[in-house]
Amino acid sequence: MAHFELAPGQTSKAVTHRTVDEIWFVLSGRGEMWRADSRQPESIVALEAGVCLTLPLGTRFQFRAIGSEPLCAVGITMPPWPGDNEAVLVDGKWTATVC
Repeated sequence: MAHFELAPGQTSKAVTHRTVDEIWFVLSGRGEMWRADSRQPESIVALEAGVCLTLPLGTRFQFRAIGSEPLCAVGITMPPWPGDNEAVLVDGKWTATVC
Protein backbone atom coordinates (compact mmCIF):
# COMPACT_ATOMS: atom_id res chain seq x y z
CA MET A 1 0.00 0.00 0.00
CA ALA A 2 1.27 3.49 -0.82
CA HIS A 3 0.15 7.05 -0.07
CA PHE A 4 0.21 9.47 -3.03
CA GLU A 5 0.15 13.25 -2.79
CA LEU A 6 0.24 15.60 -5.76
CA ALA A 7 0.48 19.37 -5.23
CA PRO A 8 -2.22 21.68 -6.63
CA GLY A 9 -1.81 22.28 -10.35
CA GLN A 10 0.64 19.39 -10.83
CA THR A 11 0.36 16.51 -13.32
CA SER A 12 2.01 13.10 -12.97
CA LYS A 13 3.93 11.24 -15.64
CA ALA A 14 1.85 8.67 -17.53
CA VAL A 15 2.69 5.04 -16.80
CA THR A 16 1.53 1.46 -17.13
CA HIS A 17 2.44 -1.45 -14.89
CA ARG A 18 4.32 -4.58 -15.94
CA THR A 19 2.77 -7.13 -13.53
CA VAL A 20 0.31 -5.61 -11.03
CA ASP A 21 -3.28 -4.44 -10.80
CA GLU A 22 -3.91 -1.39 -8.63
CA ILE A 23 -6.82 0.01 -6.61
CA TRP A 24 -6.90 3.68 -5.60
CA PHE A 25 -8.97 5.39 -2.91
CA VAL A 26 -8.98 9.21 -2.90
CA LEU A 27 -8.59 10.73 0.57
CA SER A 28 -8.78 14.46 -0.18
CA GLY A 29 -8.39 17.13 -2.82
CA ARG A 30 -9.70 17.15 -6.38
CA GLY A 31 -8.25 15.91 -9.62
CA GLU A 32 -8.64 13.84 -12.74
CA MET A 33 -7.37 10.41 -13.76
CA TRP A 34 -6.89 9.51 -17.44
CA ARG A 35 -7.12 5.77 -18.16
CA ALA A 36 -6.69 3.89 -21.43
CA ASP A 37 -6.45 0.21 -22.27
CA SER A 38 -7.40 -2.19 -25.03
CA ARG A 39 -10.50 -3.52 -23.21
CA GLN A 40 -12.52 -0.29 -22.99
CA PRO A 41 -12.63 3.26 -24.37
CA GLU A 42 -10.25 5.92 -23.05
CA SER A 43 -11.77 7.81 -20.11
CA ILE A 44 -11.16 10.63 -17.65
CA VAL A 45 -12.45 10.04 -14.11
CA ALA A 46 -13.15 12.91 -11.70
CA LEU A 47 -11.23 12.40 -8.45
CA GLU A 48 -12.46 13.63 -5.07
CA ALA A 49 -12.59 12.30 -1.52
CA GLY A 50 -14.32 8.91 -1.40
CA VAL A 51 -13.76 7.92 -5.04
CA CYS A 52 -12.36 4.43 -5.56
CA LEU A 53 -11.07 3.22 -8.94
CA THR A 54 -9.16 0.32 -10.43
CA LEU A 55 -6.17 0.21 -12.75
CA PRO A 56 -6.09 -3.29 -14.25
CA LEU A 57 -2.80 -4.66 -15.58
CA GLY A 58 -2.00 -3.01 -18.91
CA THR A 59 -3.93 0.20 -18.22
CA ARG A 60 -2.08 3.39 -19.16
CA PHE A 61 -2.86 6.13 -16.65
CA GLN A 62 -2.00 9.65 -15.59
CA PHE A 63 -3.44 11.92 -12.90
CA ARG A 64 -3.48 15.59 -12.07
CA ALA A 65 -4.50 17.78 -9.14
CA ILE A 66 -6.99 20.56 -9.76
CA GLY A 67 -8.15 23.12 -7.25
CA SER A 68 -6.29 24.66 -4.33
CA GLU A 69 -5.52 21.54 -2.22
CA PRO A 70 -3.14 18.64 -2.82
CA LEU A 71 -4.68 15.49 -4.28
CA CYS A 72 -4.15 12.68 -1.76
CA ALA A 73 -4.89 8.99 -2.31
CA VAL A 74 -3.84 5.53 -1.20
CA GLY A 75 -3.12 2.75 -3.65
CA ILE A 76 -2.89 -1.00 -3.19
CA THR A 77 -1.32 -3.37 -5.73
CA MET A 78 -2.01 -7.03 -6.32
CA PRO A 79 0.32 -8.84 -6.17
CA PRO A 80 2.48 -6.67 -3.87
CA TRP A 81 4.65 -4.00 -5.56
CA PRO A 82 7.70 -5.86 -6.97
CA GLY A 83 10.17 -2.95 -7.16
CA ASP A 84 11.49 0.08 -9.02
CA ASN A 85 11.10 -1.33 -12.56
CA GLU A 86 7.36 -2.00 -12.28
CA ALA A 87 6.10 1.31 -13.73
CA VAL A 88 6.84 1.93 -17.42
CA LEU A 89 6.60 5.46 -18.86
CA VAL A 90 4.05 5.88 -21.68
CA ASP A 91 2.56 8.76 -23.67
CA GLY A 92 -0.15 10.45 -21.63
CA LYS A 93 -3.10 12.77 -22.03
CA TRP A 94 -1.44 15.82 -20.47
CA THR A 95 2.06 17.29 -20.20
CA ALA A 96 3.68 16.06 -16.98
CA THR A 97 4.88 18.69 -14.52
CA VAL A 98 6.59 16.41 -11.97
CA CYS A 99 9.50 13.99 -12.25
